[in-house]
Amino acid sequence: MNRRFERASSRPPCRGLLLLCCLFVLLPFSGTLWAQERPFTVIIDPGHGGKDPGAVGATSKEKDIVLSVGLKLGRMIEKGHPDVRVLYTRDEDRFVELNKRADIANKAKGDLFVSIHCNAVDRRRTSPRGVETFVLGLHRSKDNLDVAKAENAVIMYEEDYSVKYEGFNPNEPESYIIFEFMANEFLDQSVRFATMVQNQLVSNSKRENRDVRQAGFLVLREVAMPSVLIELGYISHRQEESYLKSESGQTSLATSIYNAFNQYKREHDKKSHVFGSTGNNIPSSAGSTTLNQGVAPGAKEYRVQFLTSSRKYDSGASVFKGLHPVDVYKEGTIYKYTFGSTTSLEESQRTLLEVRKKFKDAFIVEFVDGKRVK
Repeated sequence: MNRRFERASSRPPCRGLLLLCCLFVLLPFSGTLWAQERPFTVIIDPGHGGKDPGAVGATSKEKDIVLSVGLKLGRMIEKGHPDVRVLYTRDEDRFVELNKRADIANKAKGDLFVSIHCNAVDRRRTSPRGVETFVLGLHRSKDNLDVAKAENAVIMYEEDYSVKYEGFNPNEPESYIIFEFMANEFLDQSVRFATMVQNQLVSNSKRENRDVRQAGFLVLREVAMPSVLIELGYISHRQEESYLKSESGQTSLATSIYNAFNQYKREHDKKSHVFGSTGNNIPSSAGSTTLNQGVAPGAKEYRVQFLTSSRKYDSGASVFKGLHPVDVYKEGTIYKYTFGSTTSLEESQRTLLEVRKKFKDAFIVEFVDGKRVK
């Protein structure tokens, strides 16, 4: 016993201090690693539900259309992005209070909030048509105020809404003055994503463009993350209502939002430095490549091919001249290297101009479901 005690007490007295210092040095790094491992979380918020039908068309209800589109979108994200956690404020026909929708998003520490709705005007008026995507802000037109009023009116289904929302009345313009003084730290990111969504809805789903707008939406005010509210179209317009309630229309709308999400997530990953090369798993079959995560099944994907070689290079090789991340596919015994991945030809053309500054013979190649289209 004495020998053991002597042996223990003969250790250098500074060793315990050294171990303690090491722990303090490692803690910041372990925190960083934890932050990187936390999954990107998207909150899908199908508006209305249950006792609140939302806008009502001739043969359909807003609550049903947006739930269907929201669930389709969620499934697409889960399939294309296994690293993303998808949560819903509702995944069935039930009423959820506005503040609880925000609570769901905030408690999950969401990275993106997507609220989905349909628009409408009084049946006595000739209905417009088209899509618009909103971010939080002060409405600059009566149309924007009318949309905000209609969507905020959901709180009138809640008990004690005046107390809960601190005297806010969705029908009084004076209530909206609070939005003029609000500083939204996520506004730039929200506008960026809203622009991506709007562009996709117009170019992919061929919807009429009613632009990206700002207005005072209570549900966006309460969430602490980049957020948008999408108006898929006018349920009060007969032809547009037929499109909105159709299976093909809902699938197209969900795909467009998904394409925008894919673009936004790709930019987020680049800024977070979590992208790696997908060239580590090269299929043996000629003419095939790894399916790039984030591209909807059957969608056309554009990449810029800049190098061919009989040699397989590791990610970050000097031969790539700083391009990263780089994808690779194999045809016969030849490895073909590509940079950039997008469902937008226009975006790929811009990428091509940049790549040609380093590789003058670069060109655009097309893929569908991970296979090169020739």
